[in-house]
Amino acid sequence: MSVLATDGLGIDFGGVRAVDGVSFAVNAGEIFAIIGPNGAGKTTLFNMISGLYRAPRGKVMLNGEDVTNLPAHILAQRGLSRTFQNLQIFFRMTALENVMVGRHLHENRNVLAHLFRLPSVVTQNRASRTRAEELLAMVGLSHLGDRPAGELPYGALKRLEIARALAAEPKVLLLDEPAAGCNAVETAEVDAVIQKIAGQGITVVLVEHDMRLVMKISNRIHVLDQGRTLAQGTAEEVRKNPAVVAAYLGAHAGAEEADARH
Repeated sequence: MSVLATDGLGIDFGGVRAVDGVSFAVNAGEIFAIIGPNGAGKTTLFNMISGLYRAPRGKVMLNGEDVTNLPAHILAQRGLSRTFQNLQIFFRMTALENVMVGRHLHENRNVLAHLFRLPSVVTQNRASRTRAEELLAMVGLSHLGDRPAGELPYGALKRLEIARALAAEPKVLLLDEPAAGCNAVETAEVDAVIQKIAGQGITVVLVEHDMRLVMKISNRIHVLDQGRTLAQGTAEEVRKNPAVVAAYLGAHAGAEEADARH
């Protein structure tokens, strides 16, 4: 059984079909990429899956349950977390504190217990800090834990956001442009983090424009064009699909293929 699936998902904006009948299924531990030209509907699709947009058509299934149009915080409780293309970091907090914020779903939020700093709260805070330190180490940022997030380089911030999303202990992680704006070194660091996440059995679904990254790490790729599914398959199958080449990869297909092999 798939961990995450969509069935005929669709939405219109002002008479324009931004997403039109998109269906796919993703397996546990898989890296599943969604690609397509600008305006293809990729982020809109993510927003429906993650509960930010209400889907007027179709279904979203999580672990076999219909979770269509459930709010984002309920989806997070059920094991689905996401990052955003634009950084959503608390810049005045330390890197460690940013990750600890992501643990809130797993904490007792009783006001009186926190007000009187009951032993259970102290134990809980210690456990959250320990887990946050582990996640910072996982994304290669353990040495920056006590630094204010506003002082971190851009590539580190992208990995910090991934660490914070992981703090919710997701079964499925949606990554929206995780390498956007990163240089080659930073992209390689993001690449390594994503593969490490999948290696731990967490399903990763990503939207990404960097074809070298997508072709290298994805188990399967789903191609959108004008809100509709154009193709789906392995990196090799997508590279050789004439419709994908014409609509998206175009003249750069050969160069991307060569880059992806290095």
